[in-house]
Amino acid sequence: MTTEPTTQPVLTPERLASAHTYARYRQLIDELQADGKTTGPQQSPELTEYTHLNVQRMQRLDKTTRVLPELAAAVQALPQRYEWLIITEGWCGDAAQIVPVLEAVAQVSGGNIRTHYLLRDENPDLMDRYLTNGARSIPQLVVLHADTLTEAAHWGPRPAPTQTLLLDLKAQGATHEEYAEKIHGWYAKDKTQTTQHELLDLVQKLR
Repeated sequence: MTTEPTTQPVLTPERLASAHTYARYRQLIDELQADGKTTGPQQSPELTEYTHLNVQRMQRLDKTTRVLPELAAAVQALPQRYEWLIITEGWCGDAAQIVPVLEAVAQVSGGNIRTHYLLRDENPDLMDRYLTNGARSIPQLVVLHADTLTEAAHWGPRPAPTQTLLLDLKAQGATHEEYAEKIHGWYAKDKTQTTQHELLDLVQKLR
């Protein structure tokens, strides 16, 4: 889902500088896992188990994601630099499927894109600017102009077909376990292709 860009800076340079790098974000999750915890104030065995599965998903995607040639060309041809602000949490299954793809795109951009990771529950004021049907759904990608930190584009929390599938399953009364299984099955079958094509569409519209 997308929203119209705003004309004011989304956050201060100091707040952006406080965000995690991808390596630090992954390290934080690993450190918390070693203590039987996850990110965020809510802690439970279920969230810890979700996080354990998500680490495995991210490790797999880090190794297997291949950025589409047309997407790589598009980010390398960007006329200016952008900061990609990504709002996420370690326990979020959709984030585990998408965050490594965002990072892979940034890595092939030739320096045109830098990523910054903020945790949802530590930044409620920022998160509440990017609600999905009133909910704090993540991940959220906020594309910022590097010079002004104003919003250039916004994407999230998941590819459009996945969002439709999720809403349909919830309308049918599916349990969390049931729809999580189907959603992750969709991601596995899609192999990041829909996410990458939606990001390509976003990048091609940047000015």
